[in-house]
Amino acid sequence: MSVKLKSPEETAKMRVAGRIASELLDYLTPHVQAGVTTGELDRLAHDHQVNVQHVIPAPLNYAPPGHTPYPASICTSVNHVVCHGIPGEKKLKPGDIINIDVTVIKDGYHGDTSRMFFVGTPSIQARRLVELTYEAMWRGIRTVAPGAQLGDIGHTIQKFAEGQGFSVVREFCGHGIGAQFHEEPQVLHYGRPGTGLKLVEGMIFTIEPMINAGRAGIRSKGDGWTIVTADHSLSAQWEHTVLVTAGGFEVLTVSAGAPAPPAS
Repeated sequence: MSVKLKSPEETAKMRVAGRIASELLDYLTPHVQAGVTTGELDRLAHDHQVNVQHVIPAPLNYAPPGHTPYPASICTSVNHVVCHGIPGEKKLKPGDIINIDVTVIKDGYHGDTSRMFFVGTPSIQARRLVELTYEAMWRGIRTVAPGAQLGDIGHTIQKFAEGQGFSVVREFCGHGIGAQFHEEPQVLHYGRPGTGLKLVEGMIFTIEPMINAGRAGIRSKGDGWTIVTADHSLSAQWEHTVLVTAGGFEVLTVSAGAPAPPAS
């Protein structure tokens, strides 16, 4: 496993890209309401990235091996959609939950983050799922420090989520990020403590747990991108990009409108 440690100059560029990605979600926040289509959110996001932020939408036409090019500038995953939901003509309705996942390219470096949003008033289960997924992500983030291991992150997330009666999606994981959208290492959201790669100052990667209200099983829809829960239960995801610092960690995907960390 070859993990590229970021120089201070690269880290500074990642900090800018991360902030811009978070600011894109700030911009979209007031538009996430009943009656808007996910396609309209994508059009708003694309226009804001290109004409206001002057960044490149990384998802647009992204095509890893075996995939057709992704056709939009953001991912919009509603209710039982786990990840990679393609924006379209679906209108959001009261009670929906939606994950909006954005990645921008600024000066050659990627900023990657996602948030959950409530449309109107969510069900008790939906609110609990979204809030506990956020806490699970942050519990994982707070394990990051030089000398810790990747398994510590996954174990912390898994233990908390499963302890609340939820399940962790295993087929998708966090990832290293920098000049490339996806780099090493892979950051699993489950695992055993004291296992896996040791963290070193200068590593940058995402932590982005996908937590299901029902079972962990998933399936892929016919478009080749959209992933849904096999049992049609709700799913939630949050994502931050994290730097390993000399003394612990720094979250790079923060902005004025980013939700505050949960109380430790």
